[in-house]
Amino acid sequence: MKHSSISASSVLETPSGLFDTLKTHAPGPQGSLPITPEMLLTQPSGNLFGLSQDAGMGWDPARLLDPEFLILSTHGGLRAQDGTPIALGFHTGHWEVGLLVAEAAREFRNLHAIPFAGACTDPCDGRTQGTPGMMDSLPYRNDAAVVLSRLIRSLPTRKGVVGIATCDKGLPAMMMALAGCGAYPSILVPGGVTLLAEEGEDAGKVQTIGARYAKHQITLEYAAEMGCRACATPGGGCQFLGTAATSQVVGEALGLALPHSALAPSGQPIWLDSAVRSARAILRMTHMGIETNHVITDASVRNSMVVHAAFGGSTNLLLHIPAIAHAAGRRRPTREDWTEINRHIPRLVDALPNGPQNFATVQVFLAGGVPEVMLHLRHAGLLDTSVRTVTGETLDENLNWWEQSERRRALKQTLRTLDGVDPDEVIFSPDRARARGLTPTVCFPVGNLAPEGSVIKSTSIDPSLIDEKNCYCHVGPARVFTTEEAAIAAIKDGRIGKGHVIVLICGGPAGAGMQEVYQITSALKNLPDCKHVAVLTDARFSGVSTGACIGHISPEALADGPIGRIQDDDIVEIVIDREALHGTVNLVGSGDERFSAEEGQRRLESRVPRSDLAPHPMLPTETRLWAALTHASGGIWGGCVYDTDAILQRLENNSTKKNRNSTPTLKEAR
Repeated sequence: MKHSSISASSVLETPSGLFDTLKTHAPGPQGSLPITPEMLLTQPSGNLFGLSQDAGMGWDPARLLDPEFLILSTHGGLRAQDGTPIALGFHTGHWEVGLLVAEAAREFRNLHAIPFAGACTDPCDGRTQGTPGMMDSLPYRNDAAVVLSRLIRSLPTRKGVVGIATCDKGLPAMMMALAGCGAYPSILVPGGVTLLAEEGEDAGKVQTIGARYAKHQITLEYAAEMGCRACATPGGGCQFLGTAATSQVVGEALGLALPHSALAPSGQPIWLDSAVRSARAILRMTHMGIETNHVITDASVRNSMVVHAAFGGSTNLLLHIPAIAHAAGRRRPTREDWTEINRHIPRLVDALPNGPQNFATVQVFLAGGVPEVMLHLRHAGLLDTSVRTVTGETLDENLNWWEQSERRRALKQTLRTLDGVDPDEVIFSPDRARARGLTPTVCFPVGNLAPEGSVIKSTSIDPSLIDEKNCYCHVGPARVFTTEEAAIAAIKDGRIGKGHVIVLICGGPAGAGMQEVYQITSALKNLPDCKHVAVLTDARFSGVSTGACIGHISPEALADGPIGRIQDDDIVEIVIDREALHGTVNLVGSGDERFSAEEGQRRLESRVPRSDLAPHPMLPTETRLWAALTHASGGIWGGCVYDTDAILQRLENNSTKKNRNSTPTLKEAR
């Protein structure tokens, strides 16, 4: 047993003076509950006891019958009054959102409503990259949505719900919970973004310091300095258009958040102001009888997909938007819907990591953010502007306000003054976007290795690899790995080189919880010939990933997908048409032999699955259950949701089949 500098007595003993302060009784709150005989006769006991608890927590008894509103957040950590940390959160994205909760609560109190606050904190995908924690990332979203929904229902006297969240999984979970509010009004307050360091790297690039140091591209001192300052302010999501920022954009595009609330700079007065106005907005919704059902409709879901395409957002929203639609009882968009929208919607935003100039998310905010993009989309006739929003007005009316607003003019001028950036170089009109070479972002390749589809952010492919027809073609030998750790080791020790196709399997829901593999794409960035290496995986990518990286390959290897039959030195052909947004990923050879995609399909079908296919040895049991339930509910193209009816039907079918098989024949019975 090792020695500790902390003594046993300091653990066991309490200062004796504390014993003298103990009490067993207290006078209790002064005053009386504002109850009536009718309330005593008709109200549930829980409602009445709730009033007692509200008084016990110090609320003025005379105001206990004011309307009640619930504020839910993903707040994490514990801050002192001066903002210094007492206990850290998992990430900056939830570190400051408690300030938004406080602002909304004060406004409720000022408007004679009673605020309640609760929280379900969230993990950080950046912190768990390359660790077993990533296997809990996507499953956490469903768990959090369940917890948040249960918290909502656990305040039966609520009149509405405010949800405050920022980052990759907590924000989609919050939107799922709000979407399920149905007849109750709800509103989202996006948690904003962190600022860029005045001299330093953004939070995406800084995640590659390990790989760059391993390749002798940076010094220890440089890595330490850049790593220290990358998160230049203590709150907000990352500075790039990853899952956190894209989720904020989508929440606003759904009409669930106030206009121009996504991507606000965390901690600043304009950011706090959105919480104040959101409290007013939900009271207005209550007065007008506007329900969440009136806001989240099939039309608003499609609007969010259109805006996602125009921003060039993270591919992770292909998992989250269907989940939000499902929670609202709306139609879940299909792979075909995504393909159709992305083929016809122009990309209008120049933001990290899509380029070409790579502006930060706060600069996108100052350039006009979501409403500015929507103005261009409205002019092109690409939005349904008749949809109702949480302002109480239609999207059309909101955009009319934005077009003439002082806020729009002032913030664009601020961007010019602070950064010397022309707002029209950050958010383009469709004509200017085409002239600058901005192309649609997301493509959905199919082929004999991905018969049910896959996803690639086609704008992330190195431009020098794109031919005059705006196409990318790569043919190379496969290097197959069943764990991310093995793939990273191969990259770092030089076994991956020009022309190779990294095939990472067993990373899907059943293998590793559909882990995010940014560690691989970021490590590849630092190889001398990185642009000539492609990646295929049944896992998913971070929104900041770049390169010829194809994820979401379906079916996954552990669901008997053909990707689970590929071998080292098989020849893979990848073709991406960035103009038509069409792509294929096929087995077309083995060693020195070449054959057609059709022959490749025949050979894959004749092979048995690889003998080394297996879930990750550290896959949590809870994630295994999540994978099974989401597989029964429509899988990744269905948003990895829990479809209770589908799950129960499958259980019933299996039970009926089992009973039928176990029923003895007449002869056996005798």
